Amino acid sequence: MDDVKIRIDEVYVPAKHRRDLDPAAVETLAENILEVGLQTPISVRRDGERFVLVNGVHRLEACKALGEETITAIIVRAPQH
Repeated sequence: MDDVKIRIDEVYVPAKHRRDLDPAAVETLAENILEVGLQTPISVRRDGERFVLVNGVHRLEACKALGEETITAIIVRAPQH
């Protein structure tokens, strides 16, 4: 699978991912991304015109906190939950 750049505002985050969000982890990750860049892409699946987050809520939120407009992602085929 190839990594692709997608717009952060096109990524929908399901509630189950939002409730697991740890603000301290987001802050630490943002600092790390500033130093070395995003090392692991997020995983998303297509849902019409948008993408649904499958994995990587902390990476996504860290990039948002840094003011990034795009993020590296892997598009996977995953069932809807």
